[in-house]
Amino acid sequence: MPSRSPWTCVLWDVDGTIVDASEGILRRLTIALEHFGRRPPTRAELVHWIGPPMYESFQVNVGMTPEQASEAVTFYRGLNRSEGYEAGAKLFPGMGELIHDVAAAGIPQATASSKPEVQVAALMDYFELSTSLTAIVGATADERTLAAKSDIVAESLRRLQAAGVDTSRPVLVGDRHHDVEGGAAQGVPVIFVRWGFSWPHESEGAQAVVDDVAQLRSLLLFDRPAEGTDA
Repeated sequence: MPSRSPWTCVLWDVDGTIVDASEGILRRLTIALEHFGRRPPTRAELVHWIGPPMYESFQVNVGMTPEQASEAVTFYRGLNRSEGYEAGAKLFPGMGELIHDVAAAGIPQATASSKPEVQVAALMDYFELSTSLTAIVGATADERTLAAKSDIVAESLRRLQAAGVDTSRPVLVGDRHHDVEGGAAQGVPVIFVRWGFSWPHESEGAQAVVDDVAQLRSLLLFDRPAEGTDA
């Protein structure tokens, strides 16, 4: 049965929402922080690292100065390039199928990630999701010029509009309070997913909260009655 949506376009956070990159992030953070004489995080502490820009996280989580954080980001991103951006990454179960189905229903989609855009593009290509996306948007390579979630959401909407997409009823799907706050700053409602790396309170302010992909699907798509049947 054909599907339709209450939304004219869907914006996606990437880390913790579409992709579980925690294995590779933990490995690279361990190498980077030990290189700079800092204690690496445990897996449980990854919640403090996944979501915000790394430039910000190196300052907030281990007390680096802005200059040290810039150096650490450069080192960390060098590890990414040498390993391959896809190393250790996997899709959360059901997310690839959902993104393809939203595209098949004619709903334009874009990423809105705090991850550097070159990495987002590589991941979307790797998981064969690029063809289902109208725009792939992420942070600038320095994670400073374009890094705040609200600015990234605005850029995603701008690129969709430039592609002729109706952005009158957008929705952002994410897993951190940065997504909720960034969406609110642009007037975009947020569906908060609980399978990412977050604390329970981070969903405050979201329009809806889902525990699994089936619940998310029901908020993004609903069946369109076949012709000749009662609506």
